[in-house]
Amino acid sequence: MERNHVTGILYVSGAYVLWGFLPIYWKLMDSVPPTEILAHRVVWSFTFVAVIVLFLKRKQLKSFFQEQMVKKKTWLGLFLSSLFISINWLTYIYTVNTGHVLEASLGYYINPLVSVLMGVIVLRERLNGSQTLSFIIAAIGVLYMTLSIGKFPFLALVLALTFGFYGLAKKLLKVDAMLGLLLETSFMLPFALLFLMYTGITGPHSFMTGSLKIDMLLIGTGVVTALPLLWFAGGAQRIPLYVVGFLQYIAPTINLFIGVLLYNERFTVDHFVTFACIWTAIIIFTVSNIRERFRKRKLPATTIHAKNI
Repeated sequence: MERNHVTGILYVSGAYVLWGFLPIYWKLMDSVPPTEILAHRVVWSFTFVAVIVLFLKRKQLKSFFQEQMVKKKTWLGLFLSSLFISINWLTYIYTVNTGHVLEASLGYYINPLVSVLMGVIVLRERLNGSQTLSFIIAAIGVLYMTLSIGKFPFLALVLALTFGFYGLAKKLLKVDAMLGLLLETSFMLPFALLFLMYTGITGPHSFMTGSLKIDMLLIGTGVVTALPLLWFAGGAQRIPLYVVGFLQYIAPTINLFIGVLLYNERFTVDHFVTFACIWTAIIIFTVSNIRERFRKRKLPATTIHAKNI
């Protein structure tokens, strides 16, 4: 295996491992309202990423503003991506800090399937038989949870859908991951600052009120947001997309174990049936993607051979 390939796997795996352990980080701030955590996450993410971009990607940022920011499509894409990632971040923090880590895990297991479904509906991409079967099995799992537990997995689907729409907006926008995060947080920044000013004046707030631990954790939200994104962006360029697709299940799997083993959330038979459906769908979907990838890789050689004959 090439060194570049190994480096890519390590970077991407590191990103997903860090994302997998994020529930522990949010739980350390469960005394802070999710909306306040979100506002600080926007402010400190913008600050942290702005410093990195100014040192490493200043020319790219200038070029992007000159070539892309004059287009209405770019403004719309940035607005939509900012909106969807804001809802996703808020929902995830709320889900974890209200004791629903398992549901957060379910949401991110479903997310890749939702993303592909959006590709089919919006981008007119086509699915093969195995991929279609994986969607049906996943839908059965969600339907089973709804009927057996008597509760629709609303939070899980909000997480999956918002991240799916975020990915779609990013795909249409086609911007560097770090520049994208800077621009997205810059869209959210005025609202975050106004919210923090409002809570600071009118009601109780958590920042700079005596707890150094909470202050440092809130500031650290910028690092835990941007660092895995940096790793992911650096690693994804070095490895095939199907490897990235396989590694992405590291994060929800860690979430699952954290919810059950660390926070004592109940993993019932109904949960098992639902997750078994999702896992089965994921296996079928992943194997199908790998086969498709190898089939396309072999296709040019076959075509050349046919022409020579």
